[in-house]
Amino acid sequence: MAKSLDPNMQAHLDSGAMTLVMCWKITPRLLGTVTGFTEHLTDIDFGGLTYKARSGFSPTAIRQSSDLAVDNFDVDFLLDFDGTEEADLIGGLYDFADIEVFLVNYNDLTMGSIPMIRGTIGEITINRGQANAEIRGLAQALQQGVLEQYSPTCRADLGDSQCKVNLAAFTVTGSLTSINSNKQFADSTRTEANDHFNGGLLTWTSGNNDQLKMEVKDFNSATGEFTLYQAMPKPIQIGDTYSVYRGCDKTLATCKNIFNNVVNFRGEPHVPGRDQILQFGGQR
Repeated sequence: MAKSLDPNMQAHLDSGAMTLVMCWKITPRLLGTVTGFTEHLTDIDFGGLTYKARSGFSPTAIRQSSDLAVDNFDVDFLLDFDGTEEADLIGGLYDFADIEVFLVNYNDLTMGSIPMIRGTIGEITINRGQANAEIRGLAQALQQGVLEQYSPTCRADLGDSQCKVNLAAFTVTGSLTSINSNKQFADSTRTEANDHFNGGLLTWTSGNNDQLKMEVKDFNSATGEFTLYQAMPKPIQIGDTYSVYRGCDKTLATCKNIFNNVVNFRGEPHVPGRDQILQFGGQR
């Protein structure tokens, strides 16, 4: 992309004796506040945001091209920037966050910035107190498929723009009465049938995990016990409140009998499968 630079910045580049450092600006999609950090030795105040100095910051080279290939690079960093803990990363606070990477002259911030890459945070891996984040450029959106494939089950997610089910009608609230672990706990006041919430989404409305979400793997009606697919990143406590909506197994029968939503079913259960297509002769 074309980069229009301040004349003073251009002169600084032409001088050959540059004092440039990289800065990151991260804007979470749903939760949290805008975060800035830099590879410089001290904090930098730029554009109304303080970019915190980072220790253990190690970016790879940025790959950019003039075609439609995705601009990307990786960065390793210690888990201490701006108070962000490992639990926040595991909990998804920075999943698909918007990110801007640019250079500034730390000796003269009035020169403005040199934009390097804009995009989103992709895969994040964590190992022994150090994280690796993949930064994906704006062209990443062009790599996504635009056509749908046939499938016997519904391709929509319950309640999305294709499904159109009103989630409020299938959502309940409650609070925890007992805890086995960070992924298994109970609300003894629940009266729904066994497996009622299997595949549903539980959202915390108070406590350490407030506003974080996790899919329900299993619901036991006898005890009111929920089992999540993954443990919550922060400790849960008795009395923590939640909302949860029932699950959908994406079959035609469930769409018809439970949600009365066949008109929006996004699957083809009657299209012959691969095993039938490959049959020959008198095979059945």
